[in-house]
Amino acid sequence: MTITYEYEGALYVNLTNKCNCNCEFCLRHGKKEGSIYTEDSLWLEREPTRQEALNSFLSRDIPSYREIVFCGYGEPTYRLDDILWLVDELKERFGDQLPPVRINTNGHANLINGRDVCPELKGRIDTLSISLNANNAADYVALCHPIQGEVAYQAMLDFAKEAKTYVSHVVFTVVDKGTDPAEIEKSRSIAQSLGVKLRVRAFIDS
Repeated sequence: MTITYEYEGALYVNLTNKCNCNCEFCLRHGKKEGSIYTEDSLWLEREPTRQEALNSFLSRDIPSYREIVFCGYGEPTYRLDDILWLVDELKERFGDQLPPVRINTNGHANLINGRDVCPELKGRIDTLSISLNANNAADYVALCHPIQGEVAYQAMLDFAKEAKTYVSHVVFTVVDKGTDPAEIEKSRSIAQSLGVKLRVRAFIDS
């Protein structure tokens, strides 16, 4: 069972395969082709306990990584309480030597956890990378298929807007897969209106 794995100098953390979306471009649809993104090892036979995850961390040279990224084959905020516990444990052990912590998320943490989690991120999470993926609710649902329907789009925007009060770096991402430049600019305008940044990431063909 792969809990932590290395990629481009960062340590990635795979705590869950649960997700409330089924995005058209998701790497979960890929096949095993030798890429860390498509290897079967990221499918969990069961979710690791928080202690198992901590043990996986402690088996590695934590200060050597440029960043710690909660990502994997699922929406990590399904395990938000465990993420925050892990970060607290790592901060206690490594202090200033702990690399910056990022969560790659669809921005539905409040929907998933049934509460406003943004204040809990303060002092623990350094970067939130939120998948914007579309410029309106209808297109978002058609692309990402959230189980909550169109309300998920506004919830994601609201989450980003509030989170920037507590997290130093909040970034929207969109996937560049033949995307019209005008749509990219619309995404940039949405990000600017909420006071967050936009990153256009390359599509990885799985």
